[in-house]
Amino acid sequence: KKKTKNTKRKLALKTKESINIFCCDFSFLKQVKMWKLAIYFAAFQLIFAQKSDIPEYIKQCRRGDPQLIECFKGSLEHLRPYLSRGIPEIELPSVEPFKMDALALQLTDGPQGYKITLKNLEVLGASNFQVKSMKLSEGDEPFKARIAMPKLNIEAKYTSSGVLLIIPASGGGDFHATFEGVVADITGKVSSNEKAGRSYLHVDSLSLVLNVKDVNMNISGAFNNNRILLEATNLFLRENSRVVLEAMQTQLQKKLAQEFGKLANQLLKNVPKDLFYVD
Repeated sequence: KKKTKNTKRKLALKTKESINIFCCDFSFLKQVKMWKLAIYFAAFQLIFAQKSDIPEYIKQCRRGDPQLIECFKGSLEHLRPYLSRGIPEIELPSVEPFKMDALALQLTDGPQGYKITLKNLEVLGASNFQVKSMKLSEGDEPFKARIAMPKLNIEAKYTSSGVLLIIPASGGGDFHATFEGVVADITGKVSSNEKAGRSYLHVDSLSLVLNVKDVNMNISGAFNNNRILLEATNLFLRENSRVVLEAMQTQLQKKLAQEFGKLANQLLKNVPKDLFYVD
């Protein structure tokens, strides 16, 4: 009987030890699982935070992508709707309309040569662009891009002075122009600078050459609606639209390049380089 009691006591002790060991093991496994869950959750949060750090107007490209140029072209075109309505969070204004201050044109020679000054220009259609080609900068070489815009409509206030078609034509009114089949060849240089531990791009210089397939120009509300002067001026603009375009082209290209550079840098100073493309 004593042996039986001792055996039962030993068996009970072993069972209790086994239960304790099992409980300890279960508790340990539970802790391991909790740690794993915590690690997974932290990793998920990190990935989510990185993704949420990418603004919706940015389409990322990968440096090793064999179609990197096509990706960059797609990234620029991805910006179109955002450029159209503006991006308030980075204080980027809408390009619809795209605004410029003034252009001064000398259209005929001589002391009474015909001059036009255009002010408060508004250009519509600039956001409806397509990137035809692109070449990234390498070393000291500039980047290049060819941008096509189906149509640009220009509205401006104008003043004129001088003699036009033997008629004194000093006055002012509203100027309207339509450029169709517009191609802009853009060349520029970009540098990189560090800020708060991150790298940012900056457009240092930008030049632009415009080619326009078709041009149409006219004025309205001028010369107190004097029909003779209005028709004479519009006849001149219709028959000499290419001459007027050539007269305004150098200034227009320079001003467009300046404004495009400002827009680009407003975007680039707010978005680090690693958000545009990653390794």
